[in-house]
Amino acid sequence: MASNSATALFPATAQQILSMAPSRGLRPLLRTRIPALKLHARRYSEFVAAATDPSQKARVFVSQSQDPYLNLSIEHYLLQRTPKDSTILFLYTNSPCVVIGRNQNPWIEVNLGVLRNEELGVKLVRRRSGGGTVFHDEGNMNYSVICPFSAFNRDKHAEMVVRALKSLGVEKARVNERHDIVVDKEDKEGALKPFKVSGSAYKLTRLRSLHHGTCLLSSPNLESISKYLRAPAKPLIKARGVDSVSSPITNVGIENLKFQEAVTFEFRSLYSTMGKASVWDRSIFFVDEKAKEVPEIAYGLVELMSEDWIYCQTPQFKFSTRSTTETDAIQSIPSSWPSALRGCKIEFRAKHGKLTAVSVDYNDRTVSSEQIRSNLMCRDLHKITDWEQLLPPFHFTDTDRNVAASPGRTMNQLFGMGNYEPSAYVRE
Repeated sequence: MASNSATALFPATAQQILSMAPSRGLRPLLRTRIPALKLHARRYSEFVAAATDPSQKARVFVSQSQDPYLNLSIEHYLLQRTPKDSTILFLYTNSPCVVIGRNQNPWIEVNLGVLRNEELGVKLVRRRSGGGTVFHDEGNMNYSVICPFSAFNRDKHAEMVVRALKSLGVEKARVNERHDIVVDKEDKEGALKPFKVSGSAYKLTRLRSLHHGTCLLSSPNLESISKYLRAPAKPLIKARGVDSVSSPITNVGIENLKFQEAVTFEFRSLYSTMGKASVWDRSIFFVDEKAKEVPEIAYGLVELMSEDWIYCQTPQFKFSTRSTTETDAIQSIPSSWPSALRGCKIEFRAKHGKLTAVSVDYNDRTVSSEQIRSNLMCRDLHKITDWEQLLPPFHFTDTDRNVAASPGRTMNQLFGMGNYEPSAYVRE
């Protein structure tokens, strides 16, 4: 789990940091000198110098790491520490992961059971910017442009990437009305339709702006991405926050290095006239794992890997085994559920991932609903590792047969707990 990884990276401080709420606990620590880290400035000083050099008005950084938590922490450092009047291009590739937006609900966006039990080892990441959920792997390249707030434009750098794609032969690439990059191609029926190859997200501060996106180049997981993004509990949750918009996707069929070179060329062409020649460093600065030793990046890495950040930043939501529409009308749960479970009502509200109100009704069966409610109240949802221990089974008669029903197993499947086969978490 994330907390164990972070402890291994920073044994002297991780437990202290991970026990704190991200929004409250990290800021004081960032102002505190922690000798236990024993950072060696000489090992990362070149990167810090390159990032903070006020004479550089436009620069390209490329990560040599595929760690999504580290890459997003480097990106955040560049947003915070690069000169306020500079424009930065940061390019990176991640190992397989699902990245949700800052204000999204992982139980709505992600099939956590498939994520946790498949051999691919897909990580769950919550980024600091808004927007929807995306899947990353080695066949995607991510681009990030950081520039002054006054120069922010949602399409400017998407158009830059489109020019790069066209230079590589993807003539039908364009930016659509949602600021996504799409490619017009024929679907299985032969109709010409737009297929998404790149989505974007943004983060704005008082002086700086961040636009980042991912481009599908040659993902080997293209056909299976949807299974990670189809959350079984979604029909039963009414939530605040941002929902993702589903779109058909495709690869553009370009090698990562060629895309990197083409985007870098277009970035240089766009900003080559910024001031004197001395303000433009035409070299690419490659960032490696040593970036972990930069204190701000180290703390950001611990935050992004923490379960508090991934799960407890979730906006308030309500779950009910009687599914809820946007108008609060109650519907029957899907017909694929066992008939007895459709008569067993389980509801809860969660705020910051913690259960704040619980209602359980076994329809007068010999089960203590009050005891179940008491056992569930104030629990962190992501820390309930086995619902079968909290929701006892019951028996019912179905066509003259005595049948056992397990609401606990069903809740495990909905919320990605238990150690079942990945197929057990998939519901139509």
